[in-house]
Amino acid sequence: MSLPQTVKLQEKFGLFTDQWSPKVVGELNGQQVKIARIAGEFEWHAHEQEDELFMVIRGVLRLKFRDGEAVVKEGELIVVPRGVEHLPIAETEETWIMMFEPAGTLNTGNAVSERTVTQLEYV
Repeated sequence: MSLPQTVKLQEKFGLFTDQWSPKVVGELNGQQVKIARIAGEFEWHAHEQEDELFMVIRGVLRLKFRDGEAVVKEGELIVVPRGVEHLPIAETEETWIMMFEPAGTLNTGNAVSERTVTQLEYV
């Protein structure tokens, strides 16, 4: 058995520049730890079966909900409960986020579109 390895997030974010395309940096107990660079506005969607945790590594994330919104700053996190429709927006030029969600969770949830990533890349 090999020893666990430290994940250096700054290095991992440096391995790609594409936006709104999550990359897997770890797995545990059926969950994936994903990172993404985001800019601008994504699209309205919900995850019917999965809660979704967002943690901001750099920048500011605004999450719109049908009945309000939340602003998540660097070093903060938020859990969006399953079934809650949300619209992620990067409030800064580029925001870096980390997400925890069950393996197999689509980034666009119930709103499959050209932005849906079905084959996740590991970095």
